Amino acid sequence: MYHPSFNIGIEEEYQLIDPDTWELIGYVTQSMGGAQVIAQERQPGPEFAGHLQNAVLAVGAPACADIKAARDHLVRMRGTMLELAATHHFKVAAAGTHPFSNWEKASLPTAHYRVLASDAEMIARRMLAFGMHVHIGVEDRELAVDVMNTMRYVLPHILTLTTSSPFWAGRNTGLKSYRNVLLDALPRTGIPGRFQSYQEFHSYVDTLVRTNSISDVSRIWYDVLPHHRYPTLYVRICDMVPDYRDALAVTALLQAVVAWMVHLRRNNLSFRIYERLLVEENKWRAVRYGLDGNLIDFGIEKEVPTRDLIRELLDLVAPQADKLNVEDELAHIHTILERGSSADQQLQTWRDADRDFIAVVRFLVQQTENIP
Repeated sequence: MYHPSFNIGIEEEYQLIDPDTWELIGYVTQSMGGAQVIAQERQPGPEFAGHLQNAVLAVGAPACADIKAARDHLVRMRGTMLELAATHHFKVAAAGTHPFSNWEKASLPTAHYRVLASDAEMIARRMLAFGMHVHIGVEDRELAVDVMNTMRYVLPHILTLTTSSPFWAGRNTGLKSYRNVLLDALPRTGIPGRFQSYQEFHSYVDTLVRTNSISDVSRIWYDVLPHHRYPTLYVRICDMVPDYRDALAVTALLQAVVAWMVHLRRNNLSFRIYERLLVEENKWRAVRYGLDGNLIDFGIEKEVPTRDLIRELLDLVAPQADKLNVEDELAHIHTILERGSSADQQLQTWRDADRDFIAVVRFLVQQTENIP
C-alpha cells in the first residue's frame, strides 16, 4: 500500500534590518550573491530568493526526511543569514511584520513582483509581510487534496501558535496577525474551498489560466494547497517566528496533523469537512485574538478556549507523533501555550519599554540570533 513520505521542507522570510535606525533596509540585491556563496560552502545549502519588497529575503531548506534533519537545516539556514548579515552590516529579524517601517519606502526588486504589483496595485505594494511556509510530503495528488480538505479545519489553531505581527507602520493594530490581513486582501488567498478531487483542483487552475486571470498556478496563494512543483502539501498560513524552536514545533505539529488525516482516511474513519465560511470565522478569531481568544468547536457548536483546543489537538495526533518521532518538538507547543506567541511577547516588550517600537525590533533580532 502506498504510504506518503511526510518529508518536511521549511521556507522562511527574513527581515533585513538597519542596525543604526532599526528600520527595514533593501539589501536583497546586494546580499543575494553573498548568500549564494555561503550556501555553496555548505552542501546541501539553503536556496535564496528575493521577495516582493526589497527588505525581504526568502530562504528555503531542502526536503528533509524527518524533524531532526529539518532542525539541522533550519539552524544552518539561520546561521547562513547571520553570517551574511555580519558581512554586509545589517541585522536579521524574524516576525510577521516590522513594527514601524513604512511600506511606501520599499521597492520592487524583481520583474516577477513588479508584474504582481501591476496586477494588484496598492494591495501588492503594501505587502511588507513575512511568513513561514511548510511543505509536508504527500506524493499522491488525490490524497493531498483529500487531506487539504480536512486539515483546513485546524489551520486557525496552527496560526494562533505563530502569530507574530501585532504592529504595522508604527501602530498597535489590536490584532495578533496583521500579516494575514495583508495577505487576505490579495485574490486567491485565505482558506481554500473544498475540492472533490485533484482533477477538480487542476480544472480550477486551468480555467483561471485560460481566462487570463493568472499566468500559472504559482499565482494561487491559499493557506494550504498542493504545491505546483513539489509532491507536497504547502501550508502558508503561519507568520514568521523569531524563535527557531517555535518554528520546529509548529512544523512537527503540521507533519503530525497530515499523518493523522492520512491515518483516518486509510482506516475508513471520517473527519467531518466543514464549510469554508465556518473555518474563516475561526481564522478571524485567530488573527484577532491569537492564543488568548476562543475558537469555535463546530462539532459541539460552542466556543472553547483556544489553548484547550490546541491541547486536544495534541492528544489527537499523539499516536502519529510517536511514529514520526516528533514528541520532543511537540513538547515545546506547551511552552508556547504558557509563554504566549511572539505577538504576545512583542506586545509585552512594547509595553515594558514605554511603547518603544525600537525595543521590539531589538528583541526580535536578539531572538532570531539565538540559535545553537
